Amino acid sequence: MSQKLSELITLLRGHRVFIQTHNFPDPDAIASAFGLQYLLRKFGMTTTICHHGVIERTATANMVAEFGISMTEDKDLKDMTADDYIITVDSQKGNANIRDLVGNEVACIDHHPIFSESDYKYMDIRIVGSCSTIIADYYRQYKIDMPEDVATALLYGLKMDTADFTRGVTELDVQIYEFLFSKSNNQLIRRFQSGTIQYDELESFVDSMRNIDIYNGVAFAFLNFDCADAFVATISDFILNLDVVTFAVVYSRRANGFKFSVRSELDELNAGVIAQNALKDVGTGGGHRSMAGGFAEEKKLLAISIDYNKTVQNLFLNVIDEIRESNESNAQEEQPQQQSI
Repeated sequence: MSQKLSELITLLRGHRVFIQTHNFPDPDAIASAFGLQYLLRKFGMTTTICHHGVIERTATANMVAEFGISMTEDKDLKDMTADDYIITVDSQKGNANIRDLVGNEVACIDHHPIFSESDYKYMDIRIVGSCSTIIADYYRQYKIDMPEDVATALLYGLKMDTADFTRGVTELDVQIYEFLFSKSNNQLIRRFQSGTIQYDELESFVDSMRNIDIYNGVAFAFLNFDCADAFVATISDFILNLDVVTFAVVYSRRANGFKFSVRSELDELNAGVIAQNALKDVGTGGGHRSMAGGFAEEKKLLAISIDYNKTVQNLFLNVIDEIRESNESNAQEEQPQQQSI
């Protein structure tokens, strides 16, 4: 056991421990929490996985049921106190996509860039393709036995967050894939992945495809109804596959604003940075290079213009245009000067 992992174990001993995912957890968040829960159980610790929001997708719910993962919504945490310890996985406290619970967030394990400075007592943040990669790496490095269901869940989380190894992949992700593959039930993973779009979402999916605006490779799609976060992410992934699109912004109506899902396939257009800068005056945004999310308050968008769709497009395009102009300027400066004869 490494010194760093031993620090986490020592930190948690003697405390009631909760493992908290981001709101409306996806397969990577759930798999990471499940894998960490089993690991801590090997050291005699009982933990509770908690989250805000329902488990939305049929495939994700099937995964939870298949592996018997116990997920507790925050509304059902009746007795959490300020003395209880929380480990955030696939998320960081203070971000818009995680509910602030009464417990003490002492540890963070995540694969997104640091959102804000926090006083964690233990922090393992690595920029890799998935949080599942980090959890699986604990098992690999410290030779901890891993059952098939944990391996399968972690591999599924890795595959989903990297879109089957087409985005944000690092060398460590590849190593972890090799480590997990022989331990996993890959037939079960294929079954989970077959349900990307649910039948009852089909009409909404078709409607969203009719309302895409594209400007110089940047696509915008507004879903004028309250739909699941996972559905918004599915639409943004699909739009990014269009041959004329390299950056996708999809947003859906919420009670008091709009939920965003942002995707990029260009290294020079960092989805997390762009979402953060575009939405900073109207809400919050962030994520990593290839995928990000955010939220904008409707009243703040309407304060700019009654046409909030055009406002959203301008907020993102202004940031993207600045990045492109800066890159072009830097490229011109780096070109060797031609000498006159």
